[in-house]
Amino acid sequence: METWIAFITEVGFPIAVTFYLLHRIEGKLNQLIESIHALPEKMK
Repeated sequence: METWIAFITEVGFPIAVTFYLLHRIEGKLNQLIESIHALPEKMK
């Protein structure tokens, strides 16, 4: 049982930070994709 608790404390924090950063980046990537799709229309 103690090994599981140690494993969760060692690995849990980096996993939480990774999911937080991926969530933040996802929104910015969606904006970038929309801008790229709109670019040919703006260049006309």
